[in-house]
Amino acid sequence: MAALLLLLRAAPRLLRERRARGRLGAAGPARASQCLIRRTVFGCPLTKGGSGLVQKTKDAFLRFCRPRSSTAAAGTSGEDALLKWGLLLVPLTTFGLGTWQVQRRKWKLDLIAQLASRIKADPIPLTLDPMELKELEYRPVQVRGRFDHSKELYILPRSLLDPEREAREAGRITSRPENGANVVTPFYCTELGVTILVNRGFVPRNKVNPETRLKGQIEDEIDLTGVVRLTEKRKPFVPENDIGKNRWHYRDLEAMARVTGAEPIFIDADFRSTVPGGPIGGQTRVSLRNEHMQYIVTWYGLCAATSFLWYKKFIQKLPV
Repeated sequence: MAALLLLLRAAPRLLRERRARGRLGAAGPARASQCLIRRTVFGCPLTKGGSGLVQKTKDAFLRFCRPRSSTAAAGTSGEDALLKWGLLLVPLTTFGLGTWQVQRRKWKLDLIAQLASRIKADPIPLTLDPMELKELEYRPVQVRGRFDHSKELYILPRSLLDPEREAREAGRITSRPENGANVVTPFYCTELGVTILVNRGFVPRNKVNPETRLKGQIEDEIDLTGVVRLTEKRKPFVPENDIGKNRWHYRDLEAMARVTGAEPIFIDADFRSTVPGGPIGGQTRVSLRNEHMQYIVTWYGLCAATSFLWYKKFIQKLPV
């Protein structure tokens, strides 16, 4: 009887302990999972578990951290497309530059033709207005006066401009042009009352000294027709003018005017001004820088090469 009473008294306590153990067992996996998460590094457990729960949680964590293959493929495809169309800009750009040079060459040839036709125009009286002179380059003008041979200048080295000889030697690989200098002489214009500079023309090297061509040193007052020329800048690789030795390599009108006391006005005498024993006139060469053909070849060549490589790489999928 006493034992039964003790059992009845202990029953509520035993029931509460059993229920408590049941709640602990239900919460056990959750605690173990949380403990596992806290004790893992990149999915690798730091402690061992007695059940398969640790391995299952590790596998799930690795699957979650592993990159998806579809996402990586999509990123690679996007990068390839960007590279493909980005590199296509290279042949397109070079093609556009080549076409632009074609238009530039056409414009330059038209300009040269205009200047050549201007030389053949009827001469007009020389003006002293600097603004008007800038618009008259390669335009024939007329002046009257006399030369001052004591202040000659020499532009050298120069070769004789002979259109007939150049036409004969056009198909030859080599040619032997005659070398010498152009003689620039101050010319006093009696009607204008000023002294200008006149390029009388070409003399061979052995005739640069005026004493070797006394017959061609005109002393009388004459009418002269020439082509207006402007000052020019020194080109690359062209030596500086040696004023002390009277060796000029390009037209520096300001310096020439200071040396001779003339105005910075310069004309090339035409061929009709040539006299026996004197310089050969008509040495005006219409020359403008025209390198557009080599630019055309360069840009179109690059366009063809890059287009071929782009086609092999992205259309035929061949390694380049």
